[in-house]
Amino acid sequence: MSDSKETINEKTEKHSDLITGRNAVTEALRSGRPIESLLVARSADSSGRSFGQIIAMARERNITVKEVSPAKLDAMCGGSHQGIAALTAVHEYADIGDIFSLAESRGEAPFIILCDGIVDPHNLGAIIRTAEAAGAHGVIIPKRRAVGLTWAVGKASAGALEYMPVARVANLSACIEDLKKRGLWIYCADMDGRNWCEGDLTGAIGLVIGGEDSGVSRLVREKCDGVLSLPMKGSINSLNASVACAIVIYEITRQRSGIAAKNDN
Repeated sequence: MSDSKETINEKTEKHSDLITGRNAVTEALRSGRPIESLLVARSADSSGRSFGQIIAMARERNITVKEVSPAKLDAMCGGSHQGIAALTAVHEYADIGDIFSLAESRGEAPFIILCDGIVDPHNLGAIIRTAEAAGAHGVIIPKRRAVGLTWAVGKASAGALEYMPVARVANLSACIEDLKKRGLWIYCADMDGRNWCEGDLTGAIGLVIGGEDSGVSRLVREKCDGVLSLPMKGSINSLNASVACAIVIYEITRQRSGIAAKNDN
């Protein structure tokens, strides 16, 4: 029945806008409203005509269908949902072409942030906020195993989501290959790479930041042109994803803006 059996992160979703019930969800799908995912209770009879049509409508719009426990759906919806709910996106997703168009309109080489498995909405919102403030042209997130544009992400972005295009792709590795064909150099922030400030980070560039627990996935790392690392001098061997991303983003912005470092003078 479902396209995904991912666990719904209660911390991620509890403040998100939910549309509940068969009729309300059906009309939301028909209207073209931005929808993050369709949630179906695991015990619900999806073989019935109404559920089957709803799921088909969601898949036609490439909306992820998630199977969740009835208890989880009860907790999210207050118990009134008829076995189905739609989690609405706080903002429309952009196309990758929109990101390149924004760069072209500014007369700049593309600068794109790619998030590999970021699941904390506060991290994604903070990354979007930093990317917008630093002059990046877009953020790309994967469709699965990652947080989408939920209410919490919008709040954490502090309004930046209104100005920063966020595209969602089915396969991040394939997306990286496409970006490289378009002339971007792709770097990831991870361990065992060169110092973050030693390389030439000007020109068309993409920066990959990994998930909170597992970092950059092996397949994605292998697609990258280089790895950038931050020095870890303390007992903790990693930084919060959005903090690490912000440090590297601003090094890229420094170089792209032609701002000399002190030792360069």
